Amino acid sequence: MTSRSIRTAVIILVLVALALCAGCSQQGQEKITLKVLAAGSLLGPFAEVEKEFEATHPGVDVEVEGHGSIQVIRQVTDLHRSADVVAVADESLIPDLMYREDEETGKNFTDWYQPFATNEMVLAYTDKSLYQDQINSENWREILSRPEVRVGFSNPMLDAAGYRALMLFLLAGDEYGDPGIFDRVIGSHFDPPLNVSRSGPDSTVTLPEILKPSDQKVVVRDGSIYLISLLEAGGVDYAIEYRSVAEETGLSYIRLPPTINLGQAEYAGGYRHARVILGFQRFSSIGRERNGLPVVYAFTIPAGAEHPGLAREFIDYTAGQAALGRPGWPAPLREGGAV
Repeated sequence: MTSRSIRTAVIILVLVALALCAGCSQQGQEKITLKVLAAGSLLGPFAEVEKEFEATHPGVDVEVEGHGSIQVIRQVTDLHRSADVVAVADESLIPDLMYREDEETGKNFTDWYQPFATNEMVLAYTDKSLYQDQINSENWREILSRPEVRVGFSNPMLDAAGYRALMLFLLAGDEYGDPGIFDRVIGSHFDPPLNVSRSGPDSTVTLPEILKPSDQKVVVRDGSIYLISLLEAGGVDYAIEYRSVAEETGLSYIRLPPTINLGQAEYAGGYRHARVILGFQRFSSIGRERNGLPVVYAFTIPAGAEHPGLAREFIDYTAGQAALGRPGWPAPLREGGAV
């Protein structure tokens, strides 16, 4: 081999080596992690969005973490965790809990939010539930009042579905002229009991700091999504759930009157007659009082987000998908609020 041939071979080897190194470098390049904190009822839909968004953004790893809606916000405001997107099942939580100054940065945690979907509360059950072959939209109150029937809902101090479950029973008392239903199904089964105070058409439940069931009638879990496995295993007979969650997981469910299911914008005035006061003293000046409102989901981007531009893209894409009315998703918003 001539010296020229040797030099040519060496150059080729160097070029190949450089190309390989460049490929290794490109393959080893770290992806951008987009951190999304979401209400538990959004975990199924967001799992779909995660795959679709990553497919069109190959350099991005979407990391979705689910909690009850109050807990989602507290990850940012109390625990000071970094997040790019916050998505909750109660739009009113964002201004109540995040439109305030972060003592560490001197900036508000956020100062805007975007509503994007709605839902309604239903009574979910399985073929293991007691009286599942008898219950219907007319007799559900009587069935749930039976002492042997176990009812589950999420912790209202952590999750919007929890305080909405309480509101539902408060509203049912007025709807059916049966104010004792709250006490029979829920209130008398805690230590101390959850008492209802009434002033004209308004009903209020003030919760203790620690919710402790006094018997086996009621079961409380941190988030509504965590009731599913318990319901499927027969640990409870009925659970107060979002309709989208019941449909996504294949549960049977009973739709409740629009006057009490918190899913219809035209009944918003009536929903306001139900109120829950959270027991957390740290909420004494911010967001402790939860009033009955139609279920509306909302996004925000916290002030400390590492990737606000990418977060905006994620929000726009997800809101667009929600507007399509995809199966297993919360329902699309119509103009004026809930469907």
